[in-house]
Amino acid sequence: MKAAHHPYEPARLAALRAYDILDTPRESDFDEIVMLASRICEAPISVINLIDENRQWFKAETGLGVRETPLETSICAHVILEEEFVEIPDTRADRRMADNPLCLDEPGLRFYAGALLKSKDGYPIGSLCVLDHHPRTLNALQRDALRILADQVMTQLDLRAVIAAEKVLRSEIDHRVKNSLQVVGAFVSLERRVSENDDARASLERVAQQIHTVAALHDQLAISGTIEQVDLGPYLKQVVHLIDQSLSGDVAVTGTFEPIEVSPREASIVATIVNELAANAVKHSLRMASGTVRFGGERVGGGGYRLMCSDDAGHGADEEDAAAPSGRTGLGLKILQASVRQLGGTMAAGRDDAGYSTRIEFNFSDK
Repeated sequence: MKAAHHPYEPARLAALRAYDILDTPRESDFDEIVMLASRICEAPISVINLIDENRQWFKAETGLGVRETPLETSICAHVILEEEFVEIPDTRADRRMADNPLCLDEPGLRFYAGALLKSKDGYPIGSLCVLDHHPRTLNALQRDALRILADQVMTQLDLRAVIAAEKVLRSEIDHRVKNSLQVVGAFVSLERRVSENDDARASLERVAQQIHTVAALHDQLAISGTIEQVDLGPYLKQVVHLIDQSLSGDVAVTGTFEPIEVSPREASIVATIVNELAANAVKHSLRMASGTVRFGGERVGGGGYRLMCSDDAGHGADEEDAAAPSGRTGLGLKILQASVRQLGGTMAAGRDDAGYSTRIEFNFSDK
């Protein structure tokens, strides 16, 4: 006997599909629940059963060996029309199962007990059930355990639904933030082009580049799927690529960085340091209208990281540059030093025959 449709079938199916769980791979969290239910209830078969429109699909099962069966032979399709908990001591004595081949076969499914799986809106989407090949009953402890385990199934499903919703929300926020950054970046670029003051243009260029690095940070957070950690390696590679694209003439900026997981704050500060190192180096290299700025990043010890920057501007340096402390002066140096201090890093810089180089070491101690 095929079960009747639920009185609120469209809403029930919508509630089921909102969990986006149908046809997903097996997962240990759910497999462990059916194994525990089987052992507690001393039943050879246990199933997390979800009732779809034309089938029953099993998120987890033990003792059955299949992932779905037709709705026509589903015992659970009848159960979702009942109360919170259903126990059928002998299926052959139940009129709903009188013509069910799964119950009539030898060995057939002669015993059933199931606790409903209900959405937050109260719609039954399936059941956690146990089955046996012999008529029998559960004791009070086994019934309570099955109810509790069914609650755990729904807790898992609800938690996953919340996480999925948060991901969608974060994606929308990231999209809006990136759009806002693009608008602000375009405005800054316009102001930089029309400005007749060299210092103002230089400052606006720094602002524009920092906007680009913040947008790149959002990209990396989206890729990593978390708001807590970002891989510094690919992020800095993207930052260097953005800097290189923004340059004109024959000045190039390149970089290779080893990966390390850091917080978004730490990544943002290191990106600021890279921006300032590149800006200072390019300022000097541009005097020759050509040159290369090379970056490198490598892990040192447990949580240490060494950032290196070198350029070939040394051949074109004038006397003022050579006499300046650490080879560079001005706002860029102040921003650079302040950024290094924020991360508790150390910095060493100097000039040789090949050019100018800077080495900065950080200790991300919790990595």
